[in-house]
Amino acid sequence: MSEKIETLIARLQKIESELHTALEQRSEKIRKSLARMDKEVVRRQKLLKTNVFRYIAQANILYIITAPVIYSLIIPFALLDLMVTIYQHICFRVYKIPLVKRSEYFSYDRTRLNYLNIIEKINCAYCSYGNGTIAYAREVASRTERFWCPIKHAQQIEGTHKYYSLFEEYGDGDNYKPNLSKHRTTLSKSEPDPE
Repeated sequence: MSEKIETLIARLQKIESELHTALEQRSEKIRKSLARMDKEVVRRQKLLKTNVFRYIAQANILYIITAPVIYSLIIPFALLDLMVTIYQHICFRVYKIPLVKRSEYFSYDRTRLNYLNIIEKINCAYCSYGNGTIAYAREVASRTERFWCPIKHAQQIEGTHKYYSLFEEYGDGDNYKPNLSKHRTTLSKSEPDPE
């Protein structure tokens, strides 16, 4: 890998770390302010809630018609969640890859918002589960890829995972085999096992 690319990757990782810290600090501030939320704020938020019957009556008919299609994905999401969990608990233990802490990918805090009605809360919980499942599965898949085939693609691809920049260059057979064990060792030391 060229020195320029290594420098850019290091800068990107530093910025990502700073962003993560800043977002954590903001989240903590929000959590603390919510904990102090007084009865008046809760009362005002409840006034913003749309009645369920009015919510349905005012909904775009196409939204109602497509709802079963959206919610039909609960079955593949649940299957993916189950299979990824089984997969990592079996294979990651054999390969000595740290387990992905599933709970870090799911949050249902929006269901506690007083200005959402029950339908909106269910929608939020569903979206949280779907996106959490995909993120969880992606982390398991990316650790697997780093263990078995840490080689970049020949063409630039969108949405690469956090380990991709560390992979060996496409076509660089001289470094692939010697560095494979380094990738595996680094991976096994980089992430702590979940509690």
